[in-house]
Amino acid sequence: MYKQASISHVSARNATVFSGMCAMYALALLAGAVLPLAFAPLGWYWLAVLSPAVLFLLAARLPKRQALWASYFFGLGYFGVGVSWVFISISRYGSGPVIAMLVTVGFVALLALFPWSAIFLVRTLCPRMGGFALWLGLPAAWVLSEWARLWFLTGFPWLFLGYSQIGTPFAAIAPVFGVLGVSFVVAVMAGALAWTALRFSLRRLAIASGALVALLLGASLLDREWTEPVAKPLSIALVQGNVEQDRKWKPEALAFTLGRYRALTQPYAGTDLIVWPETAVPAWFDQASEYLDRLQTRLGARGSTLILGIPVRTDQGQAYNAAVSLARPRRFYYKRHLVPFGEYVPLRGLVGPWLNILGAPLKDFSAGQQPRLLYASGVPIGALICFDVAFGAEVADLLPAAQLLVNLSNDAWFGDSLGPHQHLQIAQMRAIETGRPLLRSTNTGLTAVIDHNGQLLARAPQFEPTVLPAEVTPRTGSTPYVRWRDKPVLAFIGIALSVLVGVGRKGKRNSSR
Repeated sequence: MYKQASISHVSARNATVFSGMCAMYALALLAGAVLPLAFAPLGWYWLAVLSPAVLFLLAARLPKRQALWASYFFGLGYFGVGVSWVFISISRYGSGPVIAMLVTVGFVALLALFPWSAIFLVRTLCPRMGGFALWLGLPAAWVLSEWARLWFLTGFPWLFLGYSQIGTPFAAIAPVFGVLGVSFVVAVMAGALAWTALRFSLRRLAIASGALVALLLGASLLDREWTEPVAKPLSIALVQGNVEQDRKWKPEALAFTLGRYRALTQPYAGTDLIVWPETAVPAWFDQASEYLDRLQTRLGARGSTLILGIPVRTDQGQAYNAAVSLARPRRFYYKRHLVPFGEYVPLRGLVGPWLNILGAPLKDFSAGQQPRLLYASGVPIGALICFDVAFGAEVADLLPAAQLLVNLSNDAWFGDSLGPHQHLQIAQMRAIETGRPLLRSTNTGLTAVIDHNGQLLARAPQFEPTVLPAEVTPRTGSTPYVRWRDKPVLAFIGIALSVLVGVGRKGKRNSSR
């Protein structure tokens, strides 16, 4: 009888422990799932502090194994909601919903390893999670994981914490330390909140509040004009053709597409700069040259320069996703950061074309190797095609020569999802980092005019054929970020993690006594 009672007691205790762990994992999943709400279009920026704070608190309170599982569930929620638009592009324009679900789940499962890696690193270096680990160790590891996403498997720098802070006082950090610097400050606030909640006291609350005030004061000291206007304002017209993605590349739709863009453009002849979106002309440049020559002749007679997106093929057999300035002499910019499976198939020669699950062209695009400037009315322009705008250090390669940035994109792939809004927010951050106005011309939206402080001056309605006219003033000069890139942030991460190693070793020595 006693033995049976003991077994029942153990079983009940195990069931309680199991249900408690499930509750912790559910909390982590929920905290990750709400984090994308901090970004566009909702912009609940405070969630960028609260959500990671929940993760950091769990990382400090749970045993290492459970903490790692919690961090992985957090990542599943974070990216499962945040990049759900990947499913739309594959399902509608690739190989259907079944393949789309499999690929999206696999992609999210891979991305979830990045929050996991941050927790793993800190818990390995410093098993006892004290104040330093929460205030600086975890923030440093988190931002290191964001930096790794800039290059791992060609890069996917989406949903960095810093992007959520556009429009807040902390955006002033970006011209100096870039989006990773903003992410670091946000993560520090999350660590401070977790430290306060770990063992709540008025003393801890006062310290965390003081730190917040110090960070706000520090950000206010960086809030200044880093660049200056040059020359006169340019009149611009951003053309949004709104050609359906599943129709765009059909040969029988070419005449319709060219006619629509011509009709939308002609009333704006005399505008200094007219911009069409990425691959606005769904034909090779040499095939459309007669049409483009006639159009630029009419526009050029009124003093207009047209920049447009179009595929280009060379005599050497290479194909490029290009932005072309039609004013003589013609200039070409070739997209530098291609989208895997969208514009080329990795290992195509090894595994064959069956890997083409996203509807990539049968012929792979080649990546441009040099940042080339385009010109309009004598103004040097830095062109960025779609995914290019997500890589701040590469955008900085165009500076300080470029006085204006132009982002040509086609977000029709992602429908009415979070994707286009997140993409626009990323473009806003590039404007802040470089101190340059940025013009964004897209096929279906979000077409927008962004000033050098990252603020939206104008935005076209989504899913409508329209033209967005505006005036922008080119700017000159270099922000500190253009000169330094991500080096200061990476150096600080290295210092923080080095100190964390020392803290961890000291904690081990003390526990062994």
